[in-house]
Amino acid sequence: MRANIREVGMPSGTVKYVNADRGFGIISRDDKQPKVFLHISEVNKAGLDTIEKGQRWHFDVEDRGGSSPAAVNLRLEEPTAKY
Repeated sequence: MRANIREVGMPSGTVKYVNADRGFGIISRDDKQPKVFLHISEVNKAGLDTIEKGQRWHFDVEDRGGSSPAAVNLRLEEPTAKY
């Protein structure tokens, strides 16, 4: 049985900014912690080809030294059906 991502405490957030030419985006976290850098290579590892504004991701945070923290081990949030 696959664990629900929310149950294991993985942070989540929404892509608020995208620079497609340079292959990155910025995720605004739901928990109000500092925004995280999102690189296209991590999105590719998750099975997608593009970063799009409004995408919802679950992720781990990697400290990159003097730079902004980065989102890694991405999981795209499944859209919920609206009835």
